[in-house]
Parts: sequence; C-alpha cells; structure tokens
Amino acid sequence: MSDGADMAPDAPPLRKIIHIDMDAFFASVEQRDNPELRGKPVAVGGSSLRGVVAAASYEARRYGVRSAMPSVRAARLCPDLFFVRHRFDVYRAVSAQIRDIFAEYTPLIEPLSLDEAYLDVTDHLWDGQTATGVAREIRQRIRDMTQLTASAGVSYNKFLAKLASDQNKPDGLCVIPPDRGPDFVLSLPVGKFHGIGPQTARKMNGMGIRNGADLRAQGLEFLTRRFGKAGRYYWNISRGIDHRAVKPDRIRKSVGAENTYPTDLTRIEQVDEALLLLADKVWDHVAKNELLGRTVTVKVKFADFQQVTRARTLSRPVGSMDEMLTLARDLARLVLPDPRGARLLGITLSGFDHDDDGGAEQLDLFDGI
Repeated sequence: MSDGADMAPDAPPLRKIIHIDMDAFFASVEQRDNPELRGKPVAVGGSSLRGVVAAASYEARRYGVRSAMPSVRAARLCPDLFFVRHRFDVYRAVSAQIRDIFAEYTPLIEPLSLDEAYLDVTDHLWDGQTATGVAREIRQRIRDMTQLTASAGVSYNKFLAKLASDQNKPDGLCVIPPDRGPDFVLSLPVGKFHGIGPQTARKMNGMGIRNGADLRAQGLEFLTRRFGKAGRYYWNISRGIDHRAVKPDRIRKSVGAENTYPTDLTRIEQVDEALLLLADKVWDHVAKNELLGRTVTVKVKFADFQQVTRARTLSRPVGSMDEMLTLARDLARLVLPDPRGARLLGITLSGFDHDDDGGAEQLDLFDGI
C-alpha cells in the first residue's frame, strides 16, 4: 500500500520538451553512404571473433542483433549480417549538422550523445507555433539535410519526452500531454523507464515491481530505503513527474560513460573495442564543451559484481581522444583479462579547470542506474 501521498512534492512546472533521437544512427549513416547496404542487416563494429557490435540497423535488430553484443553472437543470429567499420569522424560531422538545426529553434539544448538531445522550447515558440509542430519541422529538416530519419517525443518533462520518442520508432512522433502523463506509465515495464537499468529492473522484478502501476503502489519511504536517493526519482516518475530542467551549460566535475554487456567480456581485444566506443562518447562531450581534464578513470565490474576502478592523473590536460583511449586501455590492463570476465566497463574524464566549481555535477551518460 502506498504511504507516499502525504509526502508528494510540489507540482512541477509544465514545460514544452522535445526529445529527438536519431534512428539507428551509425548504421543509418553507413546505409546512406553505401547504397549496397540499404535494406540489408548492418552492424557497425568489428567482424572478428573478438569484435563487439557498436550499432545495428533495424533490419539487423529484427534478428535480435543489438549494440554491445559480441560480433560472433550477432553473426550467428543473422548469418547475412554485413559488418562495417565505424567512422566516428563522419558521425560527429552529421551530428553537428543536426545540432545546428536544433539551435535555430531554441538555445536550450542538452545533448545526451551524438544521436539524441533534449530541447526546451517553452519560451521560444512564435504565436500559433506548438512544440509538436516544431518537432515535425525538425524531423523534416533533418531528413532533408542528412537523408536520415529521427524519432521525436514531445511532453511536459524530460522523462516523458524520452519515453515518447521510443514509442513509434523508427521515423515516428509521439506526444504525451499533461492529462495523459500520469497514466501513460502505468502499463509500461519498469525496464523501459529511462533511469532504470537492467540490474535495477531485475531487482524491482524480484520485489514484484514489474510495471509503472506496481512502482506507483510503493511508498516513498520504502523506495528510498531500498534504492537510496534514486528512490525519490522512481517515486516521481511512476506518477509522470520529473523536475529536471534542460541544462545546456552545466559545469561538470567529470564526464563519464559506461555500458553493461549482455555477454561478459573475457578477451582483451573485446575490452579494447568496447573502450573505444566509450571513449568516443566521452570525448564528444568534452570537445563540445571545450573541457580540459587531467584524470582518466576506468571502471570494471566483474561477472560476480565485484567492482574496481583504476585512475591516472597527468600533469597537463589530456590532449586528444586517442590519448585518453590509450590511458584507458593501459588502466584496463591492470585488472583485465580476468577469468570472471567483465560485465561492465566505464571511462570517466575529470580534473577539469573551472573558475568556479561550485555546484558542479557529473554528466549523466550512463545506460542505467
């Protein structure tokens, strides 16, 4: 029985938030640039026995191929799969084109990665213009400029906007208005909630919490006791509440990315390729925000859930993605390979030089909590 009614937070301000998510971005760029790949199952990543899939086209996803999957397993699931080496310089250039489009509609843009971002258009609409109309325009302009498709979600907060963008993929648009928000989440599995990763979803399932309705039935005190600070976030999102603002210029103490792998990484070659994808995600944010960091940290969680970190601090800022990647790979080799295998890897860059570091927070690039 819920015991949180008397602890409900103040009603959040209603915003007009758009979440734009490119459809199978890396793979779609490869299909665009190589007509022979169009309509065929494509995986971006190494095709070797020790490779890892970085991205999969929708044709490949129909066979169960997913990002972070070992290439050997992907090839078994889809024998006709085409493997393509990544071209991060091209992906970054296309991402910059897309962000230029965003900037014509609002200065409040919060990129999450190369292929997705939040936009707050609340105070940047012309007379008669709607957030839904803006989302349609942006999707069409992306298609016209890049020959790629994007899906969009529109709602009154970030959590619901991101949920909405997943509803009609690929090339879809979904709007969740305020009167539908609280009930929209009731039937959704908790594993579909942004901010609830696979491990947390399994823990919730073990408690009998399988969907939004089950989560809403739990009291705030129960959730904070079981999940710590995240408990209040879970309590809120089960009611369609999300107080977070779109923050394009957050000062950060660190920028990090991590991923949990469906199959444990046991070979150092797999680790090296996985770290490349994480390093690119981190460096994209570092470069965009012109941050200079001196400390590289690698996080490893083994199959038995034991977790270790290794870090190195330079006397000067890390100068390039390649240098950060080299440092990360050297640090990983201090603990890997290991017979247990790595179920999670992460890279963080920190030690930024800020005039005022007060209120700094880490950029959330993680796949789950």
